[in-house]
Amino acid sequence: MKNKLSPWFYIMPAAIIILSFRFIPIIMSFIISFFDWSISGMGSFIGFTNYKILIHDSEFWNSMLNTFYLVIFVVPITIVLSLTFAVLLNQIKFLKSFFRTVYFVPFVTSLVALSIVWKIIFNQQVGLANAFLGLFGIDPLRWLAEPEGIFTLLFNNIGVNLPPALGGPSLALFSIFIVTIWRGVGYATIIYLAGLQNISNSYYEAAEIDGASKIKQFFKITLPLITPTTYFILMMKTITTFQVFSQVYLMTGPPVGGPQGTTKVIVYYIFERGFGESQNLAYASTVALVLFVIILSLTLLQRRLEKHVHY
Repeated sequence: MKNKLSPWFYIMPAAIIILSFRFIPIIMSFIISFFDWSISGMGSFIGFTNYKILIHDSEFWNSMLNTFYLVIFVVPITIVLSLTFAVLLNQIKFLKSFFRTVYFVPFVTSLVALSIVWKIIFNQQVGLANAFLGLFGIDPLRWLAEPEGIFTLLFNNIGVNLPPALGGPSLALFSIFIVTIWRGVGYATIIYLAGLQNISNSYYEAAEIDGASKIKQFFKITLPLITPTTYFILMMKTITTFQVFSQVYLMTGPPVGGPQGTTKVIVYYIFERGFGESQNLAYASTVALVLFVIILSLTLLQRRLEKHVHY
């Protein structure tokens, strides 16, 4: 009996935390979304009213668009950069631990401190970003205050006028991309490095005997054998990118989530509706539940794709 109960006692602390701060809030959000519920207290039952309002809420759809911009740009770039750095680190013979630490430090540093530092870097008057661009004769940019799309700004410099629909994310949101990628690369690099070190050298030795170049070895051996690692990073990075909040709040908000709301991502919108002027917890819970469904759907889709990995 003792042997049967011992494992349950070991997992009980973690299970209680997960139940209290994950599952119960999800259930409560689902229940609250059907009521007229604010910080001051619970109101009457209103059914699917919040969901009907959500469908016609332009701010919600704008926040979702900004969030999808974030995911589409940040996740692939983070994966490519992380894999590149991991391959380079794997070939270093000396000071390997030092370089691992250098890459990993941004991930474990307080996001509040990092956001403040990057806000100073992107300052239009005294920031390092504009000082660097000035070396090439480029005029100072309004990094955190420019609502114009990044593609529009780029093509305007060569005399091409893009329609607003093709303008892409604002320069302010692009600044959030840079910070998010810079902070997340270290974690993914370490995971990739662990995956690379699990590949047997015998594969590379056989490839060299057959005359395969380094590029062919990478695409025919390295890339296929770290596919499970790539799927793991893809899944985790997608989830965390959908939940980006701190850098948006500290660098471009409040009150409106950047210039003309162009950096207002979905989690920031949830915070604004739940704890801003309206303090509408019911509507905030509705949006949070939609975000939960989106993340869950993407996770299940990625899990199904992972089954096709045979390495």
